[in-house]
Amino acid sequence: MTTQRPTPHPQPFLPPDPEAAAGSRVADFARWAARHQGAEEIQDFTGYQSLHHWSVTDLERFWAAVWAYFDIDAATPYERVLAEETMPSARWFPGATLNYAHHALRNLHPDAPAITALDETGAGYEITGRQLRAQVASVAATLRDLGVTHGDRVVGYLPNTPHAIITFLATVSLGAVWSVCGQDYGPKAAADRFAQLEPTVLITADGYLFNGTTHDRRAASLELAETLPTLKATVLVDHLGLTWPETHTHLTVPWDAAATRTEHLTITPVAFDHPLWIVFSSGTTGLPKGIVHGHGGVLLEHLKILTLHCDLGVGDRLLWYTTTHWMMWNLVVSTLLTGATTCTYDGSPAPVARPDILWELAARHKVTVFGTSPQYLLAMAKLRIEPGLHDLSSIRAIGSTGAALPASAYPWVRDHVGAGVQLASTSGGTDVVSAFAGSAPTTPVWAGEVSAPNLGVALAAYDGAGRPIVDQVGELVVTRPMPSMPLYFWNDPDGSRYRDAYFTAYPGVWRHGDWITLTSHGSVIVHGRSDATLNRNGVRLGSADIHDVVERLPEITEALVIGAEEPDGGYWMPLFVVPAPGVTLDDALRERIRDAIRTGASPRHVPDEILAVPAIPHTRTGKRLEVPVKRLLQGAPAEQVLDPSAVDNPDLVAYFADLGTERRQARQPHTVKDAS
Repeated sequence: MTTQRPTPHPQPFLPPDPEAAAGSRVADFARWAARHQGAEEIQDFTGYQSLHHWSVTDLERFWAAVWAYFDIDAATPYERVLAEETMPSARWFPGATLNYAHHALRNLHPDAPAITALDETGAGYEITGRQLRAQVASVAATLRDLGVTHGDRVVGYLPNTPHAIITFLATVSLGAVWSVCGQDYGPKAAADRFAQLEPTVLITADGYLFNGTTHDRRAASLELAETLPTLKATVLVDHLGLTWPETHTHLTVPWDAAATRTEHLTITPVAFDHPLWIVFSSGTTGLPKGIVHGHGGVLLEHLKILTLHCDLGVGDRLLWYTTTHWMMWNLVVSTLLTGATTCTYDGSPAPVARPDILWELAARHKVTVFGTSPQYLLAMAKLRIEPGLHDLSSIRAIGSTGAALPASAYPWVRDHVGAGVQLASTSGGTDVVSAFAGSAPTTPVWAGEVSAPNLGVALAAYDGAGRPIVDQVGELVVTRPMPSMPLYFWNDPDGSRYRDAYFTAYPGVWRHGDWITLTSHGSVIVHGRSDATLNRNGVRLGSADIHDVVERLPEITEALVIGAEEPDGGYWMPLFVVPAPGVTLDDALRERIRDAIRTGASPRHVPDEILAVPAIPHTRTGKRLEVPVKRLLQGAPAEQVLDPSAVDNPDLVAYFADLGTERRQARQPHTVKDAS
């Protein structure tokens, strides 16, 4: 593949702190593995590369070490670590029976907070380990009484509050299967997901908070329940204090009645690969795909990433902004596996009245790992928020995921949050409900790059011929299985949809659909989706490289670049930008943008036009909708391109469809409505 070679950054922006690295859990694991697993190739316990090399070249011993190091409590032992290594049918730890819920509850101190519930008003409350176990036991007994048995599905239409965590743990303790989505989804969009699962019980809340507004979801909740004919009951959560209607067409149970019983918690051991939860693809085209993960694979993968990479343990607190339908919610729950306190948060990450509320809460609750997105950090900089006005001395790492983190965010965090705070950019996916690449206390940080492939992840960049390449842009692939790869897709009996999603380009190798560069100094650069690549005159560039450069400009809030092939053989490359408040996109600003792209990304990828738009469309988990916008501009009917309910701002679907119509009617470079 012809490509522009990225410029490496040989000097790290932030090298590992020697004292922190030596005392980290990942260094302790390296010492333990060398002593107990015979991993003699691990020479430097405070380094990372030799440990990673061992973890992917001796895959079975690595995952056996993870099992033993974390003292996995199995009701029956495993026969071997990896019975079949073929993808997509790898079989991990056959014979083992265990339960995720048992491990989530076993390390919690009975009198220490297990969950800290927060919201955008600054209010909060805590649930101790003892209280959490009691509520899980009560809800589990309620579900059992409502007819939930092994393998049944329980679904939640819930904001990010403790109710979701409690019901999830109660569900899986019974051997039932969990799925959840946030209440910003309308009833139809939620039903598109849940109806596929034929759930037995629905748990739903009266509403949620966002940006100073109380969103009443009582009517939406009851409408959703009516669309799920397999329901035996609905549990009604009184989150906002709104009164539920007294008459219902089916059985309902108040949350207080479900969660306040005095019960003994009995946890059912299940097979290692028994379904734990079903997460969904964004659903931009057709029905969302249900992705099924197993108890054991998630347990091991999340213990690895949260303990060894995030360095979480007893006494720590994690606050990661998420919604319940983003995979980060699943990792937020798994914080409990480490014995650390997890924080839930209901509200906007930056409400107009208190845009720095997350930093305020992080300071008040002595958060040690703070998690967010690149868009949030860029917004904080452009809003001139000063997190350092709060006492953030407890924060040792900031995680960022959801998109490539621009290089400009690194000095901002250093200067406005803390000079010693590790900014840990992460790249992963809902598909594996984890990360392919990230950081650890023993990895350097390079601005604009992800520090390293994660432990146990055989990450590579492939060229068009399927050959691994270094210091060049290639397809992100994983060449050996991970325990948290999907068991299967829901309603995919022959596995064809699962195979088509990841394994057709390179048989037996996971192709994720991102362009990356594996650098010779060990880091990973993420360039964006490979199906949204900019290909002008045979020269390819990831869209993220353009977005990074443009979004560094203080006048621009967000950007979206599209490369659209045209029927006459032409190639149209517009750049859509959202100007910052009070900024007008004039010719002078357009020229500044072109200069920034020319010098900071590629002179061959200066856009044909730069257009102001009211907003950039995203999935409800914050991913830019690059390919759907491209198809709209090319004239594909909106109803064939994406489901508006899967878009954070559905009105933008018609907006971009209209832009495409105007261009086709003009038949040459056109003037369109400009939101500036």
